[in-house]
Amino acid sequence: MNPTPSLTLPPERSDWPGRIQQAWQQLDLVGDWLGPLSLRLLLAWEFWESGREKWRGDNWFGDIQDQFPWPFNIIDPHISWQMATWTELLGALALLIGLGTRFASVSLMVVTVVATLAVHWPAEWHSLAELARGYVITDDGHGNFKLPLIFGVMLWTLIWRGGGRFSVDALLLKAIGPRITTLR
Repeated sequence: MNPTPSLTLPPERSDWPGRIQQAWQQLDLVGDWLGPLSLRLLLAWEFWESGREKWRGDNWFGDIQDQFPWPFNIIDPHISWQMATWTELLGALALLIGLGTRFASVSLMVVTVVATLAVHWPAEWHSLAELARGYVITDDGHGNFKLPLIFGVMLWTLIWRGGGRFSVDALLLKAIGPRITTLR
């Protein structure tokens, strides 16, 4: 009599599902470190550059103050300029080291939304096709909201996920985390 053939994989292949799962777990661990870090570093660079440009440049907010959304349109342009400049500079530094990442991301999101509505959004559009023409990096008369939208999505991720494991936030949470959980 022939024994029933075995439906199991040979020993050298039988552990493939476990190895694949282990590889995914390792990628998840690396992603917890590198994902938020890469977002923070890129955004820190971009907002630092923007804040530094404002700090060294001339205030042009007075020319477009009427395009700012409420309540920013009623704030003195010099105050708005200082608020935007320092939010970008300090927010960039906070993102760089991962300190107060969620607060910095919310603050920079506000700056991004105001900038999008005041400067980058198309002045006029009547269809989605016309609006889509503004989804570009350079402005050719139809707006240029692509970059602020990308920054907004990146900031949104940091708002929800935080600064990641390679951040001052993570170190602080590790140091005072047990105290916080006992207060709940």
